[in-house]
Amino acid sequence: MIGGLAHRLADLAWPPVCPSTGRPVDRSGRLDPAGWSRLTFLDAPWCACCGFPFPYAGGSGSTSATLCAMCVAKPPVFDRARSPLAYDDASRPLVLGFKHGSRREMIGRFAAWMALAGADCLDGADGLVPVPLHWRRLLARRYNQSALLGAALARRTGLPLETELLLRRRATSSQAGHSARSRKRNVAGAFHAPVCGAVEGRRLVLVDDVFTTGATATACARALKRAGAADVSVMTLCRVVRSADPTI
Repeated sequence: MIGGLAHRLADLAWPPVCPSTGRPVDRSGRLDPAGWSRLTFLDAPWCACCGFPFPYAGGSGSTSATLCAMCVAKPPVFDRARSPLAYDDASRPLVLGFKHGSRREMIGRFAAWMALAGADCLDGADGLVPVPLHWRRLLARRYNQSALLGAALARRTGLPLETELLLRRRATSSQAGHSARSRKRNVAGAFHAPVCGAVEGRRLVLVDDVFTTGATATACARALKRAGAADVSVMTLCRVVRSADPTI
């Protein structure tokens, strides 16, 4: 009750606006109709492995085991990846506001979208593992956006959030502006699982904000698999769906 009163008082002091359009809304953390209509939600049919959306279902009529050409040619280290939103001009303000501007009013809705899109990742999972930040970047930013998403998912699903299973042992430059090959080199060997016994035989779900080329997800999944993880899924809020290598 006290929390609800605090939110109402905050809404009076700082009238809530849609984080996408900037127009007034009735409650913090909500989108106006224009903000909703601009978002591109992802759903099946998609690649059963990486989650890349297909324009139409396969000839068999089944979408459960269809793989994209990239996953057929070079199967990823992780077992599956899912994202509820396309990363584009509409979702970018939500992501960047959350990631760099400490805009957390949408985090409950983000978790709901991720849980819906990643139901097959969460089914039978043993724990949620946020992609870690190096301690120097964590001090500068003051929070890890992946851990915040993971905590919101943990509250929604009841799965434990396990921040100690994966660490970033090497500081890396931002992935923004790098090519796919450069991103892969940038995070190579940057992650490790410090306690192998805590990972052995477990089904884990990596949590991050954006899936771009999969370089970070691959590096994290490789570290967990080397430590003995039986299955590693990846859940992100957004993913890039166009062929060009974007900058974020």
